[in-house]
Amino acid sequence: MQPKVEGEKLQKVLARAGQGSRREIEAMIVENRVSVDGKMATLGDRIDVHSGVKVRIDGRIINLQQAQKEMCRVLMYYKPEGELCTRSDPEGRATVFDRLPRLNGARWIAVGRLDINTSGLLLFTTDGELANRLMHPSREVEREYSVRVFGQVDEAMLARLRKGVQLEDGPANFKEIKFTGGVGINQWYDVTLTEGRNREVRRLWESQGIQVSRLIRTRYGNIKLMKGLPRGGWEEMALENVNYLRELVGLPPETESKLDVTKSRRRPKSGQIRKAVKRYTELGKRYKK
Repeated sequence: MQPKVEGEKLQKVLARAGQGSRREIEAMIVENRVSVDGKMATLGDRIDVHSGVKVRIDGRIINLQQAQKEMCRVLMYYKPEGELCTRSDPEGRATVFDRLPRLNGARWIAVGRLDINTSGLLLFTTDGELANRLMHPSREVEREYSVRVFGQVDEAMLARLRKGVQLEDGPANFKEIKFTGGVGINQWYDVTLTEGRNREVRRLWESQGIQVSRLIRTRYGNIKLMKGLPRGGWEEMALENVNYLRELVGLPPETESKLDVTKSRRRPKSGQIRKAVKRYTELGKRYKK
């Protein structure tokens, strides 16, 4: 009988070290890209980060001691339509990772996804455990969307969407639906969900024969899309908001921030962000010619 290995699950340690979400790291383990002390890792492996164990991803050694000291950082990003929520695209299309600030010894992990035709608030963090918990359905973190629909909407339809309808992957419903404006068959609604299934907002409306012509995510938990942030722009979140997200999913508070907490927070310079976004977009077009 082999002795039981004490410690934490490998994917949890690497997620906390900013090497990806737990789901991404589990996929790496299955693909034989992760080794522990020279042996290919398997799902369920546990390690003690203080034991001098050597973990490699794609042959690159991960400094676990340094990784445990990495601070948790969170970015708010305004995703434009047309960008993919993937690290790279074989067809060379733009991705949400293209414009983010570069990191040393860690990487940005997207908290959930938005489809290519959806814009709005997308969060990124260096802490894979935070990302994993925020995405997990059991946490029921609210997501709010502003949606423009095309078609005749009536009260009976709205009642069904609040109560719940059967989709191909199970029942779903909007926690809240609020009419916000529009005339004729083009109308705007604010809708709230507590999960993030693939294309769920669109599929809920489509179940009633209504087409979604515009979809913008405006809130994640209590974090709202910042006014003045242009499409393609990002802003690092203050320690207060980082710790709000951590508390929301039962993680201990972070004590450090890249932002200077001794200075009063000034409004972000939207004009500078817009210029940077425009400059990046023009460079991207030039390189893809």
